[in-house]
Amino acid sequence: MTYEPVIGLEVHVQLKTSSKLFCGCSVQFGQDPNRNTCPVCMGLPGVLPVLNRQSVLLGLRAAIALNCRPAPFFKFDRKNYFYPDLPKAYQISQYDLPLALDGFLDVSVDGQARRVGLERVHMEEDAGKLVHAEPGHGVPAGTSFVDYNRAGVPLMEIVSRPDLRSSKEAHAYLDALKQIMRYIGVSDCDMEKGSLRCDANVSIRPAGSSTLGVKAELKNLNSFKFVERAIDGEIARQTEILQSGGKIVQETRGYDSASNTSHAQRSKEEAHDYRYFPEPDLPGFSLSPENIESVRKNIPELPAVRRARFLSEYHLPDYDADVLTAESTMADYFESVAREGADPKKASNFIMAELMHDLKSAGLSADQSPVNPRHLAELLKLVADGKISGKISKEIFPVMFKSGKSPAEVLKEENMELISDAGVIAAFIDQAIAENPKAVQDIKGGKQSTLGFLVGQIMKKSRGQADPALVTQELRKKFGL
Repeated sequence: MTYEPVIGLEVHVQLKTSSKLFCGCSVQFGQDPNRNTCPVCMGLPGVLPVLNRQSVLLGLRAAIALNCRPAPFFKFDRKNYFYPDLPKAYQISQYDLPLALDGFLDVSVDGQARRVGLERVHMEEDAGKLVHAEPGHGVPAGTSFVDYNRAGVPLMEIVSRPDLRSSKEAHAYLDALKQIMRYIGVSDCDMEKGSLRCDANVSIRPAGSSTLGVKAELKNLNSFKFVERAIDGEIARQTEILQSGGKIVQETRGYDSASNTSHAQRSKEEAHDYRYFPEPDLPGFSLSPENIESVRKNIPELPAVRRARFLSEYHLPDYDADVLTAESTMADYFESVAREGADPKKASNFIMAELMHDLKSAGLSADQSPVNPRHLAELLKLVADGKISGKISKEIFPVMFKSGKSPAEVLKEENMELISDAGVIAAFIDQAIAENPKAVQDIKGGKQSTLGFLVGQIMKKSRGQADPALVTQELRKKFGL
């Protein structure tokens, strides 16, 4: 029997606030354990949570960007479970009245458009982090510590409908979701810091069936690559069980990236297992149409829209548009260069070949580039006007990147201006002719294509500073062509 995978993703995105969801503690990453804590996020008796307004605005921004329907009224609930990383023994989350419902995200898989439905977007606080100690130094084997710095950090959970049918589609969905979150400034989505985490619900069913199978929830997926591997592994595991006559058990499974295997952790809980009830310390919250419209107006141009505009407005190839719009800061940089008068395609080529390489090596984003867009436009204009060669532009760019200086300043300091003196170029021509008699014979014999070889030799001798157009012109005169 042939089986069809059915996949839904639950993505937790850390909202880009400076303080926690219900208290003023910092959310700064990498602090000493338990430094970013207070009586509120530790759940001490007598304290009251106060909702972080900025987290709601960011969550609303994300929901609108994901085509969701913002709720005119939302509330928080207590999700009750006992675990050492949960200081209150419950998590403040949202159950029946979340922030937003019924959205969708369009993705492209192998050139085919796919629309993935979104069930809901809701807000909740994060839990702490268990740190399992290595034996030794007086620490008994099996000892674990708890770091509560993350407890209370604002999260937004984006729950997709079971519309995905392969691990490849899941990866494409996550790529598109991450890009949008970064574009609109909702989160940095840094998986290494836990700013984006994903759980996958995977089931299989007979091909053509509309009935959902029994699902397993995969946890501990800390990269998009591992999401793909874990989903493929789970599909294979469930297929083998069914083909051998077994039954799938609904459960939560932990994924081990080192062995590329998963293991059962616990039976999958249902909503009633958490004994949800309204958070008594937080009233419900209303969103007026004016509130929602104000957020909607401030959402920047989304990646798909910007990509389409780059194709139509700047006449870029698909590949260039994809690369330049992958990050909003790079798209902004390119547009600034183009608006300074640079040819869009030449600007795109230079940015992708030179700037991106140097930024990556330096660990910088485009908005941190030492070369400002105006200076790059000036450099490209010098090439376009024939004042320097393309080779020289690539030689002085690293100097500009290191110093932040304009191309004119670097050219003067490095003595790299284009040589446009016919007398100086004549001397280079004479040297090249003397050193390449075979090429000279070929040209005199009618093989004019060899002229390009001599031009290359002259450019080498001049360190790329000779005006190539003038070199070609003078060579042709020399040979009476």
